Amino acid sequence: MDLNEILVFTRVVETKSFTGAAEVLGLPKSTVSRKLAQLEERLGVRLLQRTTRKLALTDAGQVYYERCARIVSDAAAAEKLVTDMQAAPRGMLKVTAPVDLSTTYLGPVLSRFCSEHPEISVELDASDRVVDLIEDGFDVAIRFGPLQESTFAARRLCRVHMQLWAAPSYLARRPAPQSIDELDEHDRVLFTPITRMQSWDLDGPSGESYEFARPARFASNNLAAVRAVVIEGGGIGILPDFFVPEAVQRGQLERVLPQWEGRVTEFFAVYPGRQNLPPKLQLFLEHMTRSFNPPPWTL
Repeated sequence: MDLNEILVFTRVVETKSFTGAAEVLGLPKSTVSRKLAQLEERLGVRLLQRTTRKLALTDAGQVYYERCARIVSDAAAAEKLVTDMQAAPRGMLKVTAPVDLSTTYLGPVLSRFCSEHPEISVELDASDRVVDLIEDGFDVAIRFGPLQESTFAARRLCRVHMQLWAAPSYLARRPAPQSIDELDEHDRVLFTPITRMQSWDLDGPSGESYEFARPARFASNNLAAVRAVVIEGGGIGILPDFFVPEAVQRGQLERVLPQWEGRVTEFFAVYPGRQNLPPKLQLFLEHMTRSFNPPPWTL
């Protein structure tokens, strides 16, 4: 099937002449005539009766035109829909993000986005798995770096600082370390997003580094569980700064060795391609950039 031939045929019928169809389509009259002849040859049937004064549909041509007119109309409607979507952002935006970030900050951020853009709907998949954006049909993923090599584009939203925290109940039993060397004497609560991640790489105030790899008293790949154990006095934990403000305000956590931090982690929006972004995605990226600069969790 050649859709160009079908388009030429419908325009010849609607304008009732080869000349009119050529003007509408912006083609030479000879091209219009050739396309129609090719269509009839391919179908093995005459669609139009031609005289020197007018054109008339054959019975087969009438039936074929009725079907072809719907095809051309549907194609034009589809093209207009896509064009309108580019001009006026609308439709569903599928987002995936880590569970802990989703439950703490993304709700209000996405709510404001939906309020500002009533024609756009958002579907959030809160998951710690690294999804395949193309295969799983997502428009954008919120991820913590470092990012692997990828053909996807990424926009840095902000930085996440990893800090040492403990509960007042733990520090009442085990006085807070005053130097990095004293950290070896304390129980460690460990977040292990990957099983082989067992050490803390800490950076000091003068650029020095310290690797702490003593076995943990408690370890989990769930950040909420790690925070809960730290709050209950299970030991010293290293937690991202976005995950502690509420507990700090309630007096459940105290900073330990504040001059030392874990390696800074970048926080990204990852999406397919860099050119011809759908307007809804462009608006979302701009909204996320504004919402996380500065980060809403600054203490």
